[in-house]
Amino acid sequence: MKAYFKNNFSLVSIIIPCRNEEKFIGKCLDSIISQDYPKERIEVFVVDGMSGDRTRKIVQNYGQKYPFIKILENQKKFTNFAFNIGIKEAKGEAIVLMGAHASYEKDYVSKCVKYLNKYNVDNIGGVVRAIPVKDTLIAKSIAVSLSSFFGVGGSYFRLGSKVAREVDTVFGGCYKREVFDKVGLFNENLRRSQDMEFNLRLKKSGGKILLAPDIISYYYPQASLKDFLQHNFNDGVWVTYPLKFKIKIFSWRHLIPLFLVSGVLGLFVLSFFFLAAKILFDLLLGSYLLLNLFFSLRISIKKGIEYLLVLPIAFVIRHFSYGLGSIFGLIKLAK
Repeated sequence: MKAYFKNNFSLVSIIIPCRNEEKFIGKCLDSIISQDYPKERIEVFVVDGMSGDRTRKIVQNYGQKYPFIKILENQKKFTNFAFNIGIKEAKGEAIVLMGAHASYEKDYVSKCVKYLNKYNVDNIGGVVRAIPVKDTLIAKSIAVSLSSFFGVGGSYFRLGSKVAREVDTVFGGCYKREVFDKVGLFNENLRRSQDMEFNLRLKKSGGKILLAPDIISYYYPQASLKDFLQHNFNDGVWVTYPLKFKIKIFSWRHLIPLFLVSGVLGLFVLSFFFLAAKILFDLLLGSYLLLNLFFSLRISIKKGIEYLLVLPIAFVIRHFSYGLGSIFGLIKLAK
């Protein structure tokens, strides 16, 4: 593979898809401006999906002060199109795909470039820490649920890792430019999960994806239970719906909520007709609730016992809305 990174000062292109992110885009751009990587070796493309709020104006103001920040228009609005628009415009030897709903440690870019070369991998990312956007028990509980094993399973980029390790996907990935020449661009049929599908193609082509535990970013999740439910439902839909395009992006851990919700709903209906189904329903739902309370209590003892009031609800919303979304994605396949 061609060695792109002969020093720590290769040109880096940062692509940030966004739409209606007036509350977060400034914080995201501030963290990029604070990077310890030479600014003359960075170009930033904020790809705006026809925002209806002040997002575009905020980015334009940053661009006037910092010429390396530019805004591009994404008339099709969705993230997959935004990635492709940015990649086609980018001139960097490394391309970092960042989220607008996040901020990044000041050494994020420099470590990405350094490790991309050191480990000779095709995509590298780090650990994303969920930070509550409000100082409310609900917002803090949602953030905690996304940083716990019971909430996210074996997702290393959320849970962290003590050592660098090969993974299936990362958040805020930094890619060698040649990857897109070899593998292609992001699938424009997928409104979500496009990064998972792309990284699957990358690995099938022989590429390597690495998670480095000292590359740190911060994600700001939803602050209300209603928004948290909607977000997880949509994530669940796009775990199964890509099968319509003959694309399988999920691993077994992504299907656990689907199996849980299907089992609970199916056994609930059958329990009206069969005693055995009622017993299995009680066992399944009871086991889940006991596990939920066990993990919630263990976390609450460390974080504060008040979390026990909301955290079990956050876990239920996380798992059941995700599972319902996956069921809805399967139903959509038949349309």
